[in-house]
Amino acid sequence: MEQNINFPLIGTAAPEFVAQTTQGKINFPADFNGKWVILFSHPADFTPVCTTEFMTFASMHDEFKALNTELVGLSIDSIHSHLAWLQAIRGYTWNGIEKPTVEFPLIADLKMDVAKKYGMLQGESDTAAVRAVFFIDPEGIIKTILYYPASLGRNFEEIKRIVIALQKAEAEKVALPANWQPGKDVIVPPPGTCGAIRERVELVKEEGYDMKDWFLTFKKDK
Repeated sequence: MEQNINFPLIGTAAPEFVAQTTQGKINFPADFNGKWVILFSHPADFTPVCTTEFMTFASMHDEFKALNTELVGLSIDSIHSHLAWLQAIRGYTWNGIEKPTVEFPLIADLKMDVAKKYGMLQGESDTAAVRAVFFIDPEGIIKTILYYPASLGRNFEEIKRIVIALQKAEAEKVALPANWQPGKDVIVPPPGTCGAIRERVELVKEEGYDMKDWFLTFKKDK
């Protein structure tokens, strides 16, 4: 019998669940109300690519916390497997990261309940999650979704850039151009009426604006 796979959508509420983690039980996303959350999955404990990813996330944990962002991991493994693996990671050194401690929660999902809710089980395997990443805002709404295959480690600077960009876009009501980096020009939303176009023409006479066309106006980042 063919199995239905759920895929949460950008702009919708993050599916709710209660789960056991390496930091105790969590009620998701309610326990993280008021914070941004990166919920991510990995294929399995004690695997090489996943180990480099957890070492990297652990080394960047404080950077994400400074962005009001919490990390929550998941794989289809037991709590005991998680604990043993995280203890092993504490003894590793790689890529300038020395003996990191993973302090964010790692969900045990042996029954695959959470993985199924978030579309983490795909064509690669029926029993191992892909490398999914969900960016969830302080109101519990999904803002961005990334899926990577098991063979490809994630770009963690890009994950951090996405958090910064999402927060800026929401706080300042702007859009971000291709390859945007913090400190670079942002895009003012395009006008929606003829009158607003005329207002935009007057606005760009002020310092800090660069209008390429009526629908494409940049301004200096704050």
